[in-house]
Amino acid sequence: MQHPQLTPKTIPELTPSVEELEKEERRLVFRQFTNDDAWALGTLLVEMARERQAPVTVDIHRAGQQLFHAALPGSTPDNDAWIARKRAVVERYGSASYLVGARFRAKGTTFEESSRLDPDRYAAHGGSFPVTVENVGVIGAVTVSGLPQLQDHRFVVEALERFLEL
Repeated sequence: MQHPQLTPKTIPELTPSVEELEKEERRLVFRQFTNDDAWALGTLLVEMARERQAPVTVDIHRAGQQLFHAALPGSTPDNDAWIARKRAVVERYGSASYLVGARFRAKGTTFEESSRLDPDRYAAHGGSFPVTVENVGVIGAVTVSGLPQLQDHRFVVEALERFLEL
């Protein structure tokens, strides 16, 4: 019996561990985060999405204020709803939305089953990452919606790595 060769499209993505996700957060920290930084980071995310023809919406908030928003071709109003729910998780827990979900999964449960939070307001799905400033803490979130959750998460992480030149 012959086995078909695996192509990049059929190889399952490896799910990062809680420890790997926590390490990302410790590494992706800003010295400062201004309105101009939000514009530059948002523009980078849009450029990356256009190169990949990714149908995403990009959002950056700081201290309750929306500093950047862009909806690319193929995105829908649902992406804005997902952004609000994922960002609410970052604001409540101070961690990436994907990491929060991973912590619940590591305990053998799900965010929806065990958080006791309204799923219409909170979504521990990948794509929202805290904007953390050294010696200050979490001051906002950068969020992408439109791809499968792990891809949304990795997309934001890649942009932050480029922006912070890590």
